[in-house]
Amino acid sequence: MSDSSSKDRNSSIVRALNILEIVADATQSITPTEINRLLKLPKPTIHRLCTQLEEEGFLKQRMDGRGLVPGPKMNKIALGVFSNNDFLRSQRHLILQKLSEKLGETCNISIPDGGEMIYFDRVETHWPLRVQLQINDRVPLHCTASGKLFLSELSSIKRSRLLAKLSLEKYTENTLTSPEELKPALKQIRKDGIGIDNEEFLQGMIAVSVPVRDAEGRMYAGLAMHAPTARLSLEDALKNVPVMREAADELSSLMNDLSDDGSSDEE
Repeated sequence: MSDSSSKDRNSSIVRALNILEIVADATQSITPTEINRLLKLPKPTIHRLCTQLEEEGFLKQRMDGRGLVPGPKMNKIALGVFSNNDFLRSQRHLILQKLSEKLGETCNISIPDGGEMIYFDRVETHWPLRVQLQINDRVPLHCTASGKLFLSELSSIKRSRLLAKLSLEKYTENTLTSPEELKPALKQIRKDGIGIDNEEFLQGMIAVSVPVRDAEGRMYAGLAMHAPTARLSLEDALKNVPVMREAADELSSLMNDLSDDGSSDEE
């Protein structure tokens, strides 16, 4: 391959990566024209690159076609980076372990992926009576503490579009199964900054969740604790929120420091 071809190829790769970075940082969907205000590329080039990234699954069109958002491949990369960085994983798990020991209950971290939340870290309580959910398990948004917290953070338009695509299955007698039922609950969750599952996903289990935010204040994960009602009431679980928020702030600082430096302080 000639030096000229190699340079052209590298230039296209860098441009594509710049597009992905801009879409990832955007607080809402963004059009190729808006992306190009930052990159200042020829119009045919920006549209060609965006189309290629969309065809490969790194980007996707918003439901109404009015902009681009991260696609499934981009989300998969983000999840992999967040889950598999050795330093981040060990420090994250240590924070989670300390929180679980303080509360005496199972704690987990989950992130949104499409219409579900994915558990990607978890510390079990020592109690024999506990709920057996595993890392990489997927749970619904509409009836879990972290899932409802994520929904509450969305704009009303985004939330309506997402809920319209989901099957709001009834898991227990307490499960809210329509957007109309969820609306006041999510409004209160957004106001309080606390996700609540009052036996809505599993009978006999309650959960409380607080957001883990990035440097721009956006929620990228939910930090939750859950327990059987035979051992802990929802009212008592809510008393743990201040301690949970401290742990969430530690997790936020950990991720933000890593993003700023691109590496840990370890040699």
